[in-house]
Amino acid sequence: MYKGPLKTTDVPLSTPVQYVKGVGPHLAKKLARLNVFTVEDLFYLIPNRYIDRRKMDPIGQLIPGKEKTIIGHVLSSGPVFLGKKGKQIYEVVVGDKTGKISAKWFHFYLNSMRKQFAVGTKVLLAGEVTTYRNKLQFFHPEAELLDSETEAMEIGGKILPVYPLTEGLYQKTLRRIIRNAWDHFGPSLKPALPLDFLERHHLADPWESIAQLHFPASDIDVDVLNARRSAAHRTLIFDEFFFLELGLALKKAKTVRQEGISIPFVPHVHEQFLGLLPFELTEAQKRVCNEIIQEMAKPFPMNRLIQGDVGSGKTVVALAAALQAAANGYQAAIMAPTEILAEQHFFTLRGFLDQMGIPCGLITSGVKGAEREKIYRLSASGEVPIVIGTHAIIQDDLQFAKLGLVVIDEQHRFGVLQRQALHKKGKSPDILVMTATPIPRTLALTAYGDLDVSVIDELPKGRKPVVTRLYGEKQRENLYEGMRSELKKGKQIFVVYPLIEESEKLDLKNATEMSQELARIFEPDYKVALLHGRLPVLQKETIMADFKSQKIQILTATSVVEVGVDCPNATVMVVEHAERFGLSQLHQLRGRVGRSTHQSYCILMADYRRSEDAKKRLKIMVETHDGFRIAEEDLAIRGPGEFLGTRQAGHPDFKIADLSRDFDILTLARKAAFELIEKDLTLSLPEHHVFRKILQTRWKGKLELLQVS
Repeated sequence: MYKGPLKTTDVPLSTPVQYVKGVGPHLAKKLARLNVFTVEDLFYLIPNRYIDRRKMDPIGQLIPGKEKTIIGHVLSSGPVFLGKKGKQIYEVVVGDKTGKISAKWFHFYLNSMRKQFAVGTKVLLAGEVTTYRNKLQFFHPEAELLDSETEAMEIGGKILPVYPLTEGLYQKTLRRIIRNAWDHFGPSLKPALPLDFLERHHLADPWESIAQLHFPASDIDVDVLNARRSAAHRTLIFDEFFFLELGLALKKAKTVRQEGISIPFVPHVHEQFLGLLPFELTEAQKRVCNEIIQEMAKPFPMNRLIQGDVGSGKTVVALAAALQAAANGYQAAIMAPTEILAEQHFFTLRGFLDQMGIPCGLITSGVKGAEREKIYRLSASGEVPIVIGTHAIIQDDLQFAKLGLVVIDEQHRFGVLQRQALHKKGKSPDILVMTATPIPRTLALTAYGDLDVSVIDELPKGRKPVVTRLYGEKQRENLYEGMRSELKKGKQIFVVYPLIEESEKLDLKNATEMSQELARIFEPDYKVALLHGRLPVLQKETIMADFKSQKIQILTATSVVEVGVDCPNATVMVVEHAERFGLSQLHQLRGRVGRSTHQSYCILMADYRRSEDAKKRLKIMVETHDGFRIAEEDLAIRGPGEFLGTRQAGHPDFKIADLSRDFDILTLARKAAFELIEKDLTLSLPEHHVFRKILQTRWKGKLELLQVS
């Protein structure tokens, strides 16, 4: 524990932030909400944007449509009601010698605003100037209280950084803390990376770049700063990407050098399998099969990702790989995220495997008693070459005699540790992970940068794009008419809800009640059934079998049908409360139809109360069927953390880099990282020790491969 003031030379960047001058325990708690715990975290709290104070504008000379900064006194402050519906907003009127302007906030804490904008307070406002009834106004401007004329003079003539904040923390407080920290620690900071490396990649020293971003020079272009395209931004973005890619390069290099299993191609087994298929593989499926077959034959572990849009035929490719493992005396484990998907894989694949005389087993939480013990015994003895299941596969009780191939379906549903647990059930087995959630290019190079990637970018012949329409509640009768029209043609329908049962907290339609409502409307002419994850395994199997055999015409369900449920005769997907689903979910749900040559439809029933993000998602769904474009848009809306989900833990976080914006820098950083590992696999050369040290710090023990001498 640190006590009292410390000398610059004594204090590392890992010093808790509370020991920075002006912080203390109280402010440290507020900074923790911004993930600032140490001095280094504080330095990497890069401004969101910058306000140009070099030219203050008199209020009387403001021009609408321009970003402007003014200083004035608060003339009035308080809540007002806007429009006929009486929506309450908070309005502050500020004036100077030349005129006055109102600042308006739609979202506010009343007591805090009243205290902050007391009449007579000197205030600085910055934002886009607009007009309402010929009066000047700001909406949600940047606002700072100025304690004195001296402070107003000091703040004018500068480019001021605007930081992310939390309740009870203000811009001027944060600026002062960062200035104190830099004055104390900055002089002792040595160049973070070798000079020749920086020159080769046209970079500045990262510490110099951080200083430039916190304390921008008076002659810099503010627009360049706000676009995060300054030389300092580029350096720090490159730095973040480089050390992520360096870790991935190490992982990939170790995989290539690791002793693995060679599974030679057995042509007659592959030809027999193709002969059993009721269709011909697409050219894309053939290409990916060849890539997998060639890699499985090599003497080191395969580590491959298959990307393929919904309905592109990834499961067939995975089964072809599993058959090659079985033909060579090895076992294959196929893991799916839900019982319904695992069961469907089992029943689909068993139809082919029975004809080829190859046993397979199913293991899920619903498989119990004697049947479970039987699977355990047959897997441990090697008598069942292919085991299909859910998370139950990774339980310690299930052992494999000779595991040669691991297939992970919908891999984004599983965490790193779960994948590792399955991998450890064999001696460096080949790994094949699959996703029907298209991965943006940037994520393919980061989250999956240590994998080889195969893309099935072709749908089976004769498939028609699904017609997607957005309906409101007023169009419900039109929806039912359209459903009845498809049912008369002998087609089937999915109707998906966000909830299984009624909720006291959420006023949403639920699958249980609406299943009864649809039965009232469509039965006895058409059979309606309810499917959700809480049903017993046998009941789910029966419902899915009856739906496939067309004994059930309308299947109401939760998003449990999001992945894997395959019924080519279904031509309508209705998503109730579509505004509550994410883009990837909506894309997956739409992919449950359009699996035949018949025209299919996806109807998005959306409540009129939609957030801006929900409006964007629904608009994209109506506009395009391109899974990769949808993925890019999803990444832009949600950001990489949300897109990947918290279970993708294992990679360093990005503090500055933006995967949607910085693809060009990412590709350069990746190239540099892989070239470095190619030259020095263990980073053992003296000139590379600094890279190894930083890498270990950034990955914080998450990269097992860093145990190099």
